[in-house]
Amino acid sequence: MRMHIGCRLSYQFARPTPLIAMLNVHYSRFGDLERADYLVTSPSVPLESYRDGFGNWCTRLVAPAGDFTLSSDGIFRDSGRPDAFAPEAAQHAVQDLPFGTLVYLLGSRYCDTDLLSDEAWRMFENTAPGWARVQAICDFVHEAVSFDYMQASATRTASETLAGRQGVCRDFTHAAIALCRCMNIPARYCTGYVSDIGQEPPFPQMDFAAWMEVYLNGAWWVFDPRNNTRRTGRVLIARGRDAADVPLTQTFGPNTLTKFEVWIRNAEDAPTEVPSDTRN
Repeated sequence: MRMHIGCRLSYQFARPTPLIAMLNVHYSRFGDLERADYLVTSPSVPLESYRDGFGNWCTRLVAPAGDFTLSSDGIFRDSGRPDAFAPEAAQHAVQDLPFGTLVYLLGSRYCDTDLLSDEAWRMFENTAPGWARVQAICDFVHEAVSFDYMQASATRTASETLAGRQGVCRDFTHAAIALCRCMNIPARYCTGYVSDIGQEPPFPQMDFAAWMEVYLNGAWWVFDPRNNTRRTGRVLIARGRDAADVPLTQTFGPNTLTKFEVWIRNAEDAPTEVPSDTRN
């Protein structure tokens, strides 16, 4: 399956402002790009790229005063299969976990495990450990929290999401991650594209999505508490402890976001949209 993926973010800056962008496909899927999703700016500015501590590809730049646009556009080849399903995947004892997974058992900025631990054990102690326990957590979050774009908040934590029972995909994900960590299951935050391929219309306006990966049976597995179903056409951009580690753009000064577009669709269904600016 060939998918056309990309985004366009436009800003107004009062003065030259440093910015870090995390908008390119994750290195683990770079080989699946038929046409690379290079980051393009308008006006053109010098770009510096690096990998952060989680291996995510980041681009540093200084946006000039005035109107400024970041965009990417690529063709991605996908297997066309839905998210993997492994109901027999077992949970590891904490002492048997690989060292690299242990950081994903700890509390983090948005996953306040210290406030949720007692409640998590009360609700999920009697569930079967492993895949079934993670699915029970996703079922609970999916049912308990109402999705509402108008309730988006940059500061809402997992405990606040479960108390207020509303949020957007990042809030569903933070809540499920925190509950998994409370139950000694390593869980990490992911952001990227999720297509509507195979879904029934009407389709919501396309946006970047959040989901989680949990460590079971020696591997990381995708779970999506917001949609709570296996999806086709999921393209990873970045992963970390929570959303604080993977901001799609981090600006270091005042600005106004004036335009925000995201696309992921079957490349055979629509003509390819190529940014008109010079590639950097």
